[in-house]
Amino acid sequence: MLKAFSPKLPGLTLLCASALTVACQQSTPSQTETTDVVDSTEQEAMADEQRFLSDPLVTDIYTADPSAHVFNGKLYIYPSHDIEAGVPEDDLGSHFDMRDYHVLSMDSVGGQVTDHGVALDIKDVPWAGRQLWAPDAAFKNGTYYLYFPAKDKDDIFHIGVATSASPTGPFKAQPQPIKGSYSIDPAVFQDKDGQFYMYVGGIWGGQLQRWQTGSYQPEDTYPADDQPALMPKVAKLSNDMLSFAETPRDLQILDENGKPLLTGDNDRRFFEASWVHMYNGKYYFSYSTGDTHYIAYAIGDSPYGPFTYKGVILNPVLGWTNHHSIVEFNGKWYLFYHDSSLSGGKTHLRSVKVTELHYNPDGTIQTVDAYVE
Repeated sequence: MLKAFSPKLPGLTLLCASALTVACQQSTPSQTETTDVVDSTEQEAMADEQRFLSDPLVTDIYTADPSAHVFNGKLYIYPSHDIEAGVPEDDLGSHFDMRDYHVLSMDSVGGQVTDHGVALDIKDVPWAGRQLWAPDAAFKNGTYYLYFPAKDKDDIFHIGVATSASPTGPFKAQPQPIKGSYSIDPAVFQDKDGQFYMYVGGIWGGQLQRWQTGSYQPEDTYPADDQPALMPKVAKLSNDMLSFAETPRDLQILDENGKPLLTGDNDRRFFEASWVHMYNGKYYFSYSTGDTHYIAYAIGDSPYGPFTYKGVILNPVLGWTNHHSIVEFNGKWYLFYHDSSLSGGKTHLRSVKVTELHYNPDGTIQTVDAYVE
């Protein structure tokens, strides 16, 4: 079933608190959907929305980790679908127990947003056990591909792929995950020559640290603080988009002196949430720093890197996590991200937002603050 919403254009006139309170009361998640309820205490917290730069794109469900793409002249957003799963919170993210994906679309930023309903459910993924985390999508030769991480029956994360003739699904999952895949947060980038690359990885609950030997080790081990940090992985995709054409390799993120970022450099080192886009002939690799809550970026000359750290795209938002995407649409650049404003700060109940992104003449990105004065 399609559901439509009309958020205001981010960064423009903010609603007064009283008017917003009424709007929130009218558009919060349905009380019949017990996994997605926003209670009255949270509504009171939402009344202070004037503190935030942007409004949630949808308010009847919780959404996170937005991967935005332009297909056929229209914006499509592929987010996670947060629910109140009743799983106790821990450092591995067990409480992020998402079970399906929805697809959102919009003809214009600030205009009506359509929720196209369930695009893929975990019960229809033969190999998956739990936790459908941040997805991404791609299009090639008439087929749309949805890439997603999930834990298998042994609680090990792998990357799955599902296909559809429509950008909104429904998607049909392949019977097995991508061979040789592991960890989380797949991001698929199409280079100017048409070749597709996948970027993956996330430490802590994302299990990247468990693959340092080339095979899965159940113990969490990390390099010392003065050693190079764990890096995300990159692999070229096969022509059929269903497998890797090569073994995933490290993607190097370097400091201003050409040295790899160190494990103890928490403000800059990679944690999760890869994204790649091109601007003025350069490759931009952006990512979350996790426990320091920045969306940072680095610039390189190849989809394989190396990438040199340049700064922060987005300062910390309300909530523990952040995850983003960057896309050009109708001549402007936009940053999609999430925060926990709709749920009153609950870290596992997040909401997707969007704001315009601006570049400096030298190609660096102007830092966005998710709050306003």
